[in-house]
This record gives sequence, C-alpha cells and structure tokens, in this order.
Amino acid sequence: QLTPSSLLRIGQLSNVDLNEDIHELETELPRQRPNEIPHNEKLLSLKYESLDYDNSENQLFLEEERRINHAAFRTVEIKRWVICAMIGILTGLVACFIDIVVESLAGLKYRVVKDNIDKFTAKGGLSFSLLLWATLNASVVMVGSVIVAFIEPVAAGSGIPQIKCYLNGVKIPHVVRLKTLVIKVCGVILSVVGGLAVGKEGPMIHSGSVIAAGISQGRSTSLKRDFKIFEYFRRDTEKRDFVSAGAAAGVSAAFGAPVGGVLFSLEEGASFWNQFLTWRIFFASMISTFTLNSVLSVYHGNAWDLSSPGLINFGRFDSEKMGYTIQEIPIFIFMGVVGGILGALFNALNYWLTMFRIRYIHRPCLQVVEAMLVAAVTATVGFVMIYCSRDCQPIQGSSVAYPLQLFCADGEYNSMATAFFNTPEKSVVNLFHDPPGSYNPMTLGMFTLMYFFLACWTYGLTVSAGVFIPSLLIGAAWGRLFGISLSYLTKGSIWADPGKYALMGAAAQLGGIVRMTLSLTVIMMEATGNVTYGFPIMLVLMTAKIVGDYFVEGLYDMHIQLQSVPFLHWEAPVTSHSLTAREVMSTPVTCLRRIERVGTVVDILSDTSSNHNGFPVVESNPDTTQVAGLRGLILRSQLIVLLKHKVFVERANLNLVQRRLKLKDFRDAYPRFPPIQSIHVSQDERECMIDLSEFMNPSPYTVPQEASLPRVFKLFRALGLRHLVVVDNRNEVVGMVTRKDLARYRLGKEGLEELSLAQT
Repeated sequence: QLTPSSLLRIGQLSNVDLNEDIHELETELPRQRPNEIPHNEKLLSLKYESLDYDNSENQLFLEEERRINHAAFRTVEIKRWVICAMIGILTGLVACFIDIVVESLAGLKYRVVKDNIDKFTAKGGLSFSLLLWATLNASVVMVGSVIVAFIEPVAAGSGIPQIKCYLNGVKIPHVVRLKTLVIKVCGVILSVVGGLAVGKEGPMIHSGSVIAAGISQGRSTSLKRDFKIFEYFRRDTEKRDFVSAGAAAGVSAAFGAPVGGVLFSLEEGASFWNQFLTWRIFFASMISTFTLNSVLSVYHGNAWDLSSPGLINFGRFDSEKMGYTIQEIPIFIFMGVVGGILGALFNALNYWLTMFRIRYIHRPCLQVVEAMLVAAVTATVGFVMIYCSRDCQPIQGSSVAYPLQLFCADGEYNSMATAFFNTPEKSVVNLFHDPPGSYNPMTLGMFTLMYFFLACWTYGLTVSAGVFIPSLLIGAAWGRLFGISLSYLTKGSIWADPGKYALMGAAAQLGGIVRMTLSLTVIMMEATGNVTYGFPIMLVLMTAKIVGDYFVEGLYDMHIQLQSVPFLHWEAPVTSHSLTAREVMSTPVTCLRRIERVGTVVDILSDTSSNHNGFPVVESNPDTTQVAGLRGLILRSQLIVLLKHKVFVERANLNLVQRRLKLKDFRDAYPRFPPIQSIHVSQDERECMIDLSEFMNPSPYTVPQEASLPRVFKLFRALGLRHLVVVDNRNEVVGMVTRKDLARYRLGKEGLEELSLAQT
C-alpha cells in the first residue's frame, strides 16, 4: 500500500533525475502511514465510477423486449408498485425502531443522571454527577463511533451528500449495502443517545435509499442470498429510480411530510424525472408515513388514533393565536438575512474543520478518540451552563420531561435544563410551544452561542448523524430570543409571540446551512400542520439562501466538493460557451474491432494505467479503402461476462452444446462484476476471436467535435450518460466525453476554472 505522497512522487518520475528519486522512494516507503495527507479541494478524484443510466440496446436487449407482450409489461408495472409499497412499509418500520429505541435509552440515561444530580445537590459533590454524565455520553458515543470507523466508514455523517451523488449518477462504493444500513441505524441510535448535538432525521434518508436499493434488486449480496424475484430491475436505470423513492420515503418518515419527501427527491436528488415516477414516489412516501403512524400509535397505547406523523413533530400551531400581520413581513425578511449569515459562518467553520480532519484525523482510532472527546465536551458544556444558570421557572403548568431543580426553590425548575437536558427533538418543540416568559433572554443567548459551536464541531465526526435538528434548534433559540426582544421593544404588544419567531428562526438557520428552498418550505409547513405560514417561511428561506450563497455554498455541496466527487450540477458553467467537445474530450480512445482477438481484449482490460469502462467498437477489416467508422460501444462489464462464459467464435463453429448468452447472465453478475484478474484465460484461448456484434450497443450517442460544452453537457446530463463518443465528419472516433471531463469545469471566484484529476 503506497501512501498518497509516494504516489505523487511516482507520478513525477518523468521529470526528475531517476537515481535521486529512487533513493527518495526508499526513504519514503518504510513510514507506511503519513501523519498528514495532502488534500487539495481543487482536485477531482478518479476513484469514483459513473452509473449507467442509459440502457445498452444490444441485440439481446431488443430480442427480450420484443418477446415481452402487453400482459408481461403490466406485471412489471404492478411489480414496481409492489416494490414502492414495500419500500414505504420497511422505511416506516426502521424509523419506528430508531424512535422507540432512542426514546427508551435516552429516557433511561436522563433519569439516571437526574436522580444522581438531585441526590448530590442536597449533600454537595456535584462533580460526581458531571463525571457520570460525561462518562455515559463518551462510552455510548465510543461504541457508535467504533462501528462506523472500523466496519463501514460510508455510514458516517448524515448520508445525504452520498445519496445526492448516487442519484446524480456517481457510484460511491458501499453506499447502498445492507451492512451500511445496519451500521447506520445502530450508529444513529448511539450518537443521539450519547447526547451529541445531532438529529436522527438525516440518516433516515440514507436508510430509506438502502432499503429501496435492496428490495428492488430482490437479493442481498452481503448475505449472499438471491431470492430470484424482481430480476428485471437489475440495472442502474431501475435501481436509481427506486433509490429516489427510498430517499423520499425516508424524508416523509422523518418529518411526517410525504409531499416534502417527493419534493426533496426532486430538488436534491433525481436527475431524471417523469410523471409516473412522481406518482410512485408519492405513494411510497405516503405508505411510509402511514406505517410510522400506525406502529407508533399502537406503541403509545392509543391504537386507532393516527396523529403522530413523523419522528419529529413540531406540534400544532393554532391559526387564531399565531396569525401574522403585514408589518411583520420585513421582520421575517431580516431574520432570513441573519439566518443566511449565520449559516454561511457555520459552513465556513465546518469547511476548515473538515479540511483539518481529512489531513490529520484519518486513522480510525483517532476518529474514535475525537468523537469521544466531543461527547464528553458536550456533556460538560451542558452541565456547566445548567450549573451557572439562575433562570428558575414554576413547575406547574409546564410540560418538562425531566425537570432539574438544582438551586431553584421548591416547585421550580431550571429552564436552561429544558434546552440541554433533553434530546434535541424535544428541545425544538419546547422552544416552539412553551408559553411566553418560559425562558430568560440570557439563557437563550448563551444556549445559542454554545450550541452553534458544538453542532459545527459535531458535523463531520465519524458517527452517523444528521444536521437538520441541530440547525433547527439553534435557529429556534435565536428566533425566540428575537421575539422576546421585539416584545420588549413594543412594550409587550400581542403580535410578538415568541413561538412564531422561533419557527421563523429555525427555518432561516436551516435554510442558511443546507440551502434547500422548495422542499424545506413544504416540510416545515407539513410538520407544523399549518398553511398560514407558507408565505413567511418561503420568504425567510429564499432570503437565507440568497444571502448564504453570496458567501459560501451549502453544507452538502461543500462536503461533496471536499470529497472530490465528479458531481454534475443542473447546468454547465455559464461562461463555458467558448469550449468545444474537442477541447473537453479524453484522447486517445482505446477502440476494439468488431471481431477481436481474445488476447487483445484481456490485455486492454488488464491495463491498470487506463482503466477505461467503455470501448467504442469499429469496423474490423483494416482495409485501406474503408473508413474505420464507429459501429457501437461495449462496456467493460459486458466484456468481462463474455470472457467469463468464454463466448468465442471458434467455440461456436465447433457446434458444441453451447447456449447463447442471455441478458440474465449479465443481470446475475450485476452490480459487482468480477475483476479481470479473477478470470483465467489460457494461452490457446488468447488466440481465439470474440465477436462483439450482438453484445455491443449499436446506437451509442455521439456528438460532433465542434459541439459547444453547454450542448454536450445538456445531452450528457439529461440522458444520464456514462460515455459520449465524439466523432469527426467521417464518423471516425476522435475522443470520448465522460463525467470527469465535464465535472472538471466549474465557476470559481475568477470565472471558469479547470480542476486537475488525481488518483487518490
């Protein structure tokens, strides 16, 4: 295993004197792991492959499609609906499981700590309580972090950036595996119970996507089980549509917002969209919310009442109490500006922190230590804030789950404790709905300040955790503070109800951090169960997005960029009309002839330096008069299946009892095609010929080399291509456009910039 720095050295061999470089390599290799990984955000990584959204219309495919009659197509359509229903049901059940386990474990933890604090307040020695709280937190988070860091690192974070990339067409390794789902669910339970500043909503989206990918394939590669159902859907096109349904079901299970889920999938995820898909995705979302509802209402003991829609329920906002007047609209817009600025600050801090983590904290053991440190610090900060706070409120008439008395008089509780000594979800609801006067402005100010930095430090740790709820909590705290100060200024006028401003602040803060507009508006409206606030929430989110985008990009886009993923945005960069396909494409292209020697194919596939995935097929007889025009395109995965089944021309002539390859053979090998190294080809077989005509895609998409970059980009992005062949006017192959060639160009501060490609 070479370190990246030594790889860079090897890359520079060509222009350095060889002897001294070999000497350098010898000194470099014994230190296996460097202390610092050089990381540059102006790179695009080559380790990510593209998904094939475009079906390969070869002869096998066309024959199969012609064989399917109308009735069979109808069964396929019914299967799609069945899969969507199963996705909804399972996502809802996973959400229930997370919710119930978190509630019982966190309740247990808070009861233990509360009894301990009550005991020691009476007789002194509160430092023991602090130790107990910090140790509990750190040990729980340690388990949650160990499983992520050592078993499945993809499960870290909220998983939304990864799903965004997957739906954009980038194959992120292990992102939709069963193992990832298990680690994700356990990890998110442990990190929420461990008292970190995280929410359990983001990971639901990832979990839903994994469930969708698993069900739609009808088998599990992790468990080595094949259920022989849904075989028709074993290709990227279908799988990706189901994953977008899974993501939507995850959102709607998390927030009880089915429409918001569909819009999230549309806004953040899917690059491809049609009307049937919308309706199926909505169906999956509705089923998932309904499942969550029914199971949770049975669990809470009122079996026929379906009123607890999502994992986070902001409670009902009554229209009578909570109307808004025309003169408040400028105030809401101002709150949007504040949210945008704070969100941009959050993202900038998190950016530097993530760069530091990539460079220095890249070993699993260090990552676990950091997570434990954050957990202990979070507990300590919470304890110190509660200890120093003198903000006492009367207990009767308040709905506090774990009222801590500390140094308050009998019958009163410490109101700082309602914010810190609770799961973040409950704290958000308290901030929205506690009656005016429940919080001291000082309490809210200190809480906002501390929680802002804690949440910023927590996002990007090696634990499964979302950023939705912490952002809502920060925003709700400063929004409520804003509302209180308004009512001071207006001498307690009736319209300054702090709960309403808490809601707007929460929307502004979340919008400023993640920069979602459409889906977030609808999610907030559905979660509060009130349409009255649609317009102000939309205004706040738009303002927050405009202001935030002026400084830095959104949190998810930033993390995608930090991982050097070749992500394609909706449009090509604005100023890129001057570039043509000839300047963008990769050359030279490795072409295959239509009837090719097996040895040549094996050598091309084994060549690690090129590692191409698509090969244009040209006319085979190299006659001088005839132009070697483009005849088709064949993929690496198809060639590997052909070699594995030894489909050679000579064998066909021997009239052996050899069945023709069917599409089923290609589907059974999907999605993990064996590497070329595992396929054994003997010396005699290398001399055989292989006929590619019925396996290649005879009608690949091509562009002339004069096409401008935006035009190429539009074609590539809208059809979800993986390879786009560039031809000259005689239909000869001159180059190939892949995802990396297009993602290299993006708008920087000074205009159009070109990123370099890196192996790491």
